[in-house]
Amino acid sequence: MRIDKYIWAIRIFKTRSMATKACNSNKVKLNGEPVKPSKLIKQNDIIFIKVVPIWKSFKIIDLPKSRIGPKLVSDYTIETTSKTDLATLEQQEIMNRQNRSLGIMGRPTKKDRRKLGKLFD
Repeated sequence: MRIDKYIWAIRIFKTRSMATKACNSNKVKLNGEPVKPSKLIKQNDIIFIKVVPIWKSFKIIDLPKSRIGPKLVSDYTIETTSKTDLATLEQQEIMNRQNRSLGIMGRPTKKDRRKLGKLFD
């Protein structure tokens, strides 16, 4: 099975084209080596995927015939990323949530525009 099809089938990427782009931009490695999307994989290979700021690693248990449901992913792969890397990723997500403005972003709603109109009238 091709590596781009595999990482799409086990739901690491939402679309197959996103998986292909990740392979082409060296964000996917197979056993530590950058790969092209057409690289064939086999059982017990280890896939590394760049998720800023860390590399997530997955061990291939089995190859699915097509895209599988989220509940079945654990039958085909094991995440082998270290706990310290996962903690770093979680801390990064917390920082991103804290730095985001709360409810002020974007275009005002119709209700907000009416309130603004009343203020300026």
